[in-house]
Amino acid sequence: MSRDAHHVVPAPTGGWSVRKGGTSRASKHFATKTAAASWARRLSRDLGSDLVIHKKDGTIERKDSHGRHPLPARARR
Repeated sequence: MSRDAHHVVPAPTGGWSVRKGGTSRASKHFATKTAAASWARRLSRDLGSDLVIHKKDGTIERKDSHGRHPLPARARR
């Protein structure tokens, strides 16, 4: 996991967890993926980190970048 990112991952005991990259302990646990992603997105925006949302099998479903970039979004295309 990227250390400058927050990950929405399936929890081993059921539900979904939000974890900071490089840690094994969850920041917060949720019953639904939607609730976990919503909370993680707000956290990621506030901290300027990346957000990685995983599928139930652990593979990456989506990445969102809320960090600072040297070029504006239009210039990165």
